[in-house]
Amino acid sequence: MNAPDTDSPTVGLVSLGCPKALVDSEQIVTRLRSEGYRMAPRYEQADLVVVNTCGFIDSAKAESLETIGEALTENGKVLVTGCMGAKPEDITRIHPKVLGVTGPHQADAVLASVHQHLPRPHDPRIDLVPPGGLKLTPGHYAYLKISEGCNHKCSFCIIPDMRGKLRSRPLGMVMREAESLVERGVSELLVISQDTSAYGVDVKYQTDYWREREWETRIHDLARALGELEAWVRLHYVYPYPHVDRLIPLMNEGLILPYLDIPFQHASKRILKAMKRPAAAENTLERVWRWREQCPHLVIRSTFIVGFPGETKADFEQLLEWLEAAELDRVGCFQYSPVEGAAANALPDPVPEAVKEERWHRFMACQAEISARRLKHRIGQVEPVIIDRLEDNTAIARSYGDAPEIDGQVIVENAGHATVGDFIDVEITGADQHDLFARPAGRPPAT
Repeated sequence: MNAPDTDSPTVGLVSLGCPKALVDSEQIVTRLRSEGYRMAPRYEQADLVVVNTCGFIDSAKAESLETIGEALTENGKVLVTGCMGAKPEDITRIHPKVLGVTGPHQADAVLASVHQHLPRPHDPRIDLVPPGGLKLTPGHYAYLKISEGCNHKCSFCIIPDMRGKLRSRPLGMVMREAESLVERGVSELLVISQDTSAYGVDVKYQTDYWREREWETRIHDLARALGELEAWVRLHYVYPYPHVDRLIPLMNEGLILPYLDIPFQHASKRILKAMKRPAAAENTLERVWRWREQCPHLVIRSTFIVGFPGETKADFEQLLEWLEAAELDRVGCFQYSPVEGAAANALPDPVPEAVKEERWHRFMACQAEISARRLKHRIGQVEPVIIDRLEDNTAIARSYGDAPEIDGQVIVENAGHATVGDFIDVEITGADQHDLFARPAGRPPAT
């Protein structure tokens, strides 16, 4: 067998932002590797660096610009892509030495730029790419993007301007990718999009085929189909439309995890209207209660914004009251930050920075108590967990209620011979505000 060509060009890639951007990065890496490029983990080892940027909020833009500058300093040959690339002038004004800028979801343009600045002929001897492409996540879980773009006009967001309108992938195509991932050893599929609930709206829920059966292109059918695979299925970015109610029975059947990631953003209907949020008129609190009645072990995570223009003290107090009543399990919170091009920038009555900061701290303190209370109820239960990494004889794992990188962990002492990616049953022995502590089920406490 011929040895790999160690003289073939190398490309480094830095992926910033959300899992949707990570999937774009995976597509870029897959295609580069299929053409014979080697991937370099360090700036100094790369002949060229691609930076996949995030441009959602000002702090994300700042991180992207800082990373581009770092790559230019450490390497010198840099291509930029991703959401911030939707406005190339924002990048080239600060970093005029970048070789090129492309927008989000433009793998073809990225590859063309790489070919221009770092050409390499195809060599099938080293193009060893597994079916389904290369992944940047650990081998036991993977993100599954089911659509691109968004039809909503939320006043604080410019993602539809950067990524376009909703474009749902055919259900059969999604399922074939999911099957391929599971066959490669992936045991957890994290379903992502800008609005998972809206899957199929743009194609009028057209019929597609998988395993010689008809399925409608809608989230309920997709979730049921994914439930036929031997993997955990976790749904992210689910808007609280009434049809989400149909997903709860699938959780009780064990087809998908009893976990919903729902970006509520606020509780005041006045603020939600100003945000132009979909489902703003829905009574989301009653819906949460009804879901919990039907599926008592349901875990709900969400994100919120405090300090949105026009948010009064009464609005914020209403948000805290809603949070206490909803008892969400996992919550993130952002202080409102103007985003260039967002409609919310023109709204009156901006909230002073000091008030935003004070409200954020109050919100997070309130949620920490709720989270600790919710986790404490699970002490004594036996639950399956998936192991992400090992530290000596301690396993760092996650339960059905924990998405990677954004939620808590399950710390399993005396994990024995478990390996990364394994599922093991554990008994929950303790909890704090974020994490659970456990031991392998059936094993007596250590003395």
